Order: sequence, then structure tokens, then C-alpha cells
Amino acid sequence: MNKIQQFNEMHTAKELLFLGNAWDLLSALTLEKAGFKAIGTTSWGIANSLGLADGELIDFDRHLGIIKTITENVKVPVSADIEAGYSEDINKIIDHVLKTADVGVAGINIEDSLKTSSGLREISQHCKLLENMRAALDHHGYTGFYINARTDTYFQRQNPFMETVERAMAYVESGASGIFVPGLIDHDEIRDIAMKISAPLNVLSLPGLTNCHKLKELGVRRFSFGNALSDKVIAYIEKNAQELVRLMDTSHLYENER
Repeated sequence: MNKIQQFNEMHTAKELLFLGNAWDLLSALTLEKAGFKAIGTTSWGIANSLGLADGELIDFDRHLGIIKTITENVKVPVSADIEAGYSEDINKIIDHVLKTADVGVAGINIEDSLKTSSGLREISQHCKLLENMRAALDHHGYTGFYINARTDTYFQRQNPFMETVERAMAYVESGASGIFVPGLIDHDEIRDIAMKISAPLNVLSLPGLTNCHKLKELGVRRFSFGNALSDKVIAYIEKNAQELVRLMDTSHLYENER
């Protein structure tokens, strides 16, 4: 069984797929060693590790190089967060998707947010992108490649539920393997969306939305924590660096050593 097949099966297994979000090779290896069955990159975490904000500010090839390094050095399947595809042009986005598949990932996250302007891509336009993306992946031998279609309705709309369902159903019909709805936290809405779409639902960890077992009961098939761990690590480094300067002493670095 190849990584793509393995990754697909994780979304229909008995247990919910709990994805470990990495931002560099060390974090990916650490997550794998801890027992995560699959790794998802976090564009936010990668950007921060390079001193940048999220939002496709990194050169795509530089971003892809980090994804490639992770994929080549872990044994578990990897899903790559490529934001909105690093272009507004459909052909360029598809080229980026194929290059990402070429480095050995089992799937991608692709979002419907616009980067050079505000708002979301029109449903028909995003469906066309997904259809062409699926056809290109199949043509190049990447049958079953996991397209996790992210919709940012809960970040950009006042009353997002109905539009989320509409977009999710349309994206699945257009070739998406799964649907990712970050910002969705209401349990009733999670349950309703999971029931209405014929594909695995992925939600993002947020305060009050943290427990894999509860999410499984609601119908969620995939759970990820995005940049939450990378933010925690950065905050830890900052706190300890400030202590070093303030105290002019390194003793606190060894407090928990035995």
C-alpha cells in the first residue's frame, strides 16, 4: 500500500485521524516519534519559522523545499498546507499542486480564500479549480491523492452555516476528498455538516474544541491543531530567552533535569 492509499484509509478507519501539524523537520520527526500516524504541515508555522507572517509571503519553491525535507525524512504520510495555491491563475495553482505531489506528499490542503484581495473565491470558480486539479493529478498518476478542500466561511461570513454546506457539497462533487472548516466550533453545526456532506469532515482545534473522542461522536473524521503547537513552542523560547537576558543566568534551563 502506498502513502496515498494509506492516508485515504486513515480517514475511514475506526478511529478519528488526529493529524500532527509540523513546521520544520525537527517538529515533524518529534511528532512522528510521539506516535502521530500522519503529519500535516502548517503554513503559519512555516512562515513564522522564517520570520514571516502567514499568507503566501514565502516564495513557493522555498516553502516546497521545507515540505520536501519533511516528506523525505518521516515514514508516515504527509499532507501539505499550500494555502490557496500561491497564485490566482488556475494553471499555475495546478502546477504547484503537481510539484507538491511530486515531492511525495499524500495530500494537500487547498483553501478558497483570496490572497491578493479580500473575500472567498466564487463557488463556480473554485469548483472549476478542483475539477481541473483532480483531472491533472489523475493524469499524472496520482490517483486518490487527498484533496482536503478548506473553506474559510467561518472566518469571513457573519452567518456561515448554509454557505458552508453549499460550498462543501459543491467541492466534493468537484473532486475534493474531504472538507476542512476551520473556525467551526458549534457542536450542533459540526454534527449537521458532517451528516450533510458525503466526505470526511476536518475541523481545527480551538479553545473549547479540543477532544478527539467528542469530535468523533459528532461525526468528525479528521482533527488538526494548525499553528497552536508552533505558537506554544515560540512562546516558550521567547519566555526563556527573556529570562536569560533578565537574570544573566542559565540555571533555569536545567530546573527539571534529573
